[in-house]
Amino acid sequence: MRVLFLGTGTSHGVPVIGCRCDVCRSDDPRDKRWRTSILVTQDDGLQVLVDTSIDLRAQALHFGITRVDTIVYTHSHADHVFGLDECRRFNVLSGEALPLYADELTMRDLRRIFDYAFEAPPELAGGVPSLAPQTIDGPFMVGSTRWTPIPIFHGRRLILGFRVGPFAYLTDCSAIPDQSWPLLEGVDMLVLDALRDRPHPTHFSLGEAIEAAQRVGASSTLLVHMAHEIGHAATCARLPAGIELAYDGLVIDVPPATQQSA
Repeated sequence: MRVLFLGTGTSHGVPVIGCRCDVCRSDDPRDKRWRTSILVTQDDGLQVLVDTSIDLRAQALHFGITRVDTIVYTHSHADHVFGLDECRRFNVLSGEALPLYADELTMRDLRRIFDYAFEAPPELAGGVPSLAPQTIDGPFMVGSTRWTPIPIFHGRRLILGFRVGPFAYLTDCSAIPDQSWPLLEGVDMLVLDALRDRPHPTHFSLGEAIEAAQRVGASSTLLVHMAHEIGHAATCARLPAGIELAYDGLVIDVPPATQQSA
């Protein structure tokens, strides 16, 4: 399985509009962050887009993405869903509706925000996304690959992370409930939210992310959803072994799992 990090930034993106801090003015391309999203290429070849960020069009053009087979949503905040309309281009390229997976609350929000896509009359065919919505109520299959939802807290809201074999993706996370820790047993590659050094009510701070990563015990942890307070090089230099910041354009290969406890 291959994972492409399309974006690793917080809802403002980095650089932040009107900011002159060192990170926003950095020449390091790893400090340029689109809104957080990943593209997973499964071992069966299917390409799964996790969240449709505001930056989806720019991400697709930059990384040469011409096919998406399925969309999976973590939650319905603007930075994670407002690129949905761009997916109509993938419909045109494939000639097929896009399966779309989300929990009940996220699905309800999507139907409200993008009602024209879910209730499109026939005469609008081709001008709006063509979707095949599926509500997540437990593990589900995308092609031959099992996706396991992992409930996590984003502030007071319960949203979803996901586990695929030995890989787990937990963005926009401020706490992991007791019932979700067993779903992370045996994870070898962990992606985890880490907004900044200072505490935040709806995201892990860097210290909290390190603590959670060490409890999971994955051999490698990559941090995402970073604000402009965190510069790539300086932050990576002070992280424990096995923990690094991800960056836009990073590609990782995840070997097949011999077994999955989740």
